[in-house]
This record gives sequence, C-alpha cells and structure tokens, in this order.
Amino acid sequence: MIIMHQIIHEILESTRKRIPSTIKKRKLVSRDFKKYIDQRKQDKLIPVIAEVKPSSPSRFIRDITPLEAAEIACHMESAGAAGISVLTEPEFFKGSIKNLESVRQKVKIPVLRKDFIIHKNQIPEVESDLLLLIAGILGDELDEFVNEAIASGREPLVEVHNLDELEKAMSTGTKIIGINNRDLTTMKVDITTTEKLAPHITNRIIISESGISSPDDALRMIDAGADAILVGTSIMQGNVYEKTYELVHALEQTG
Repeated sequence: MIIMHQIIHEILESTRKRIPSTIKKRKLVSRDFKKYIDQRKQDKLIPVIAEVKPSSPSRFIRDITPLEAAEIACHMESAGAAGISVLTEPEFFKGSIKNLESVRQKVKIPVLRKDFIIHKNQIPEVESDLLLLIAGILGDELDEFVNEAIASGREPLVEVHNLDELEKAMSTGTKIIGINNRDLTTMKVDITTTEKLAPHITNRIIISESGISSPDDALRMIDAGADAILVGTSIMQGNVYEKTYELVHALEQTG
C-alpha cells in the first residue's frame, strides 16, 4: 500500500472496527452496468453515476436517512443517471448500509457500493451491483479481491490514480476501471489525471471520478476517453434532479 494522507489512515482504522465477523454466502445476480452505459451512449447522453453522498471528511453536506436516500436516488434515475453510487462509510462520509439497501429496492439501474473495502467479509455484506475496490489501498491483494467480488456476483470497479496502480488493475479480471482525480496521498484534485491515464486503458469501461462539477468538466472527461463520470458533491449541493439532468445532457450543449 502507498503512503496515504492522514485522513485515509484514520478512515481505514475506523473501517477495521466494523468488518463483519460473519459472511453471507448467497450469490447476487447483479444488474448489467454495461447495458446502461451503452444505452446512454446510443441516446447521445453522458453516462453518469450519480452519488448519494451525505458528506466527506472535509465537507458536510447533509444527514440522509434511508428513506431520503431512496428519494434522492429516484430523482437521479429520473434525470437519466446510468447508475447510483451510495456511500456506506458511516463515520467520515455519514453513509450507511441501510441507505444502500433502501436505494437498491427503489431504483432499477445498477447501484455501486462506495466504501473502503479492506476485508473479504465486507464484499457480501450488502447487495450491490458494483463494488468499489481501491488499488492504492489493496496493493498486492487487489487481484484476490477482484476475483472474490466477481465470484459473489458483484462487478468490481477498481479505482486507480497513477500508472503503477493502473498496471495492477489491468492485470486483474475487472471490466471497470475508475480513475480517481483525487490524489489520496495529498487529497488534492486534478482532473488532468483522467486525461493522462485514460489513453493507457484498453478493453475496460473507464469511469472518471472526483472534481467534476459542470457540463464542461463532463465533456472534457468524455473527450479524454472516459465512458462515464461519477459525480457526488456538485449534484448533492444543488437541485439533485436538475444537476444530474444537466450533466447527462451535456453533449446537447455542443449542438
């Protein structure tokens, strides 16, 4: 594992305390994320994974109950989102597994569990179609966790920030690679990260994450080679439906 920012170490320490002691063995039949990506592209829309994000370590947005999470996700789906990301980390991001359960019961599109997965017992902890795996945190265990996620019926979204992490991700069986524009060693955001890494990725769905707040940003990431974008803060801080719709329809602004 690379040297992370202090806040990441604190999050990981907190995560270790909530690893489930038992695991559920039932295999999940997940929703086909690629199908929704392809549909949005066919309709000349930008595939957006809209995030139900109560907070972040540096910015509190709002408390969100499971009922509210489902309502927010339904607005995102109605606005054309290709997927919903739900934060389940409780202490620093104020998320919850109950929020994810509530969202997945209400929407038809794929749902991503966004959390810090560091133990295999976390993988089947809740039913989600996609599961975030962070290459910089899992290090040499990444391939093992990817295989475990796939075996459970969940589609792993492997997050990378640099070429070394990308190389590890490309050597796994993941079909989806997320490029995090936020550097977890400094917590600084730079959307040129997607522009630098996307050209090195082949035969994978590419998701650009972090730092995307406007239709211009969305277009820039798609032009860089991203197949989809993941957006949380800027959607949650505005009118959820309008902000999601604006990003989904960003291509219309080019005429």
